[in-house]
Amino acid sequence: MNNTPISKKMRSLSPYFLLAVAVILTHRIISELAFFAGIVGTAWGIITPFFYGFLLAYVMNIPYNAIYKLVGKSKSGFVLKRKKIFSIVGAYLGLGFVIYSVIRLIFPAIYESILFFNYEFQNYVDRITMFFDDLVGMEVFGVEITADGIASVFQDVLQSFNIEAFAGHVNSFIMGVTSVIFTTILALISSIYILVEKEKLKAYTYRLVRAFSTPMALEAIMEFSGRLNRNFKQYIYTQTIDGLILGTIVTIQLYFLGSPFFLLLGIMLGVVNYIPYFGSIIGSIVAVVIIAITQDMNIAFFAAVILFITQQIDGNFIQPRLMSGSFSLSPLLVIISITIGGAIAGILGMIAAIPIVAVLKDLFEGIIVHREWKKLENGERFGRNE
Repeated sequence: MNNTPISKKMRSLSPYFLLAVAVILTHRIISELAFFAGIVGTAWGIITPFFYGFLLAYVMNIPYNAIYKLVGKSKSGFVLKRKKIFSIVGAYLGLGFVIYSVIRLIFPAIYESILFFNYEFQNYVDRITMFFDDLVGMEVFGVEITADGIASVFQDVLQSFNIEAFAGHVNSFIMGVTSVIFTTILALISSIYILVEKEKLKAYTYRLVRAFSTPMALEAIMEFSGRLNRNFKQYIYTQTIDGLILGTIVTIQLYFLGSPFFLLLGIMLGVVNYIPYFGSIIGSIVAVVIIAITQDMNIAFFAAVILFITQQIDGNFIQPRLMSGSFSLSPLLVIISITIGGAIAGILGMIAAIPIVAVLKDLFEGIIVHREWKKLENGERFGRNE
């Protein structure tokens, strides 16, 4: 019955039927793009705490493994039976200590900086006014800057200011802070449970992949995920150490330059260092602008030169030795990767772009080498046959 002309005709028409269904579904999705985007947004809002919980668990897995190995050396049977619990508690106590130490260091500095900024506010306004006075009469790209032109710009800004819109922004900010607190608590709790169940999750994921893939595909997936995992861990470790080094150096430099905000600017440059290239550049620009406003243009120029030299030393000597050549990507590829990663997932995408692209580069390089070898082999065989 299966070989009847009707069944053969149905089988021959099935690809066209599937194509028609795919076209209809695609048209429906495009026509209702806002509806589907709303569904995706709602789903993302629900899983966001658990996504950040997974990221936190992934980072906390590094100290967890170190403590787990250390606890495993104990000769106490009581400790050995509960080494997972001791390791998780130790890792999160360490995280709490780091957060507490950072708060003790940063919050007083922020408070003092706010008081100092408030005290010197009029001086900063006078410096900005003098700066704009110096601009009057200058030409930028053939356009003369006038006092009326500057005043009109500020007038447009003030006219665009809406008190109701400002109140709405304040309300959104308060709601956003509440949402961030809730997300943080839920992410912290979920990260603990992910660490507790990580062996079961890994085993289940392996079973799931093995059930829906061929042995060759399974081997490739395991190798790819292993490389990606190693790259992420090394990247986090490298950028953390490099950020501490860079932040410390810049803090000392700005202290000797007399900046009242040397600690905050040093911490900022250390944190934004997680974003390659763009992070340090943007952080340096912000630091130079703040120094120009709070001190003077000569010191700002001197600070720009020092920060540029420091970044060159860091980028050409410190980072390569920390990374040991694992992320030997061309600057153009790094910039493209960061741009795409940022467009897809914001700051997290920019941070994750380098480890992912490094693995993809290795995979493509392996594919190219394999194809070149196959062509060479075929050419040799062809030559012998001739």
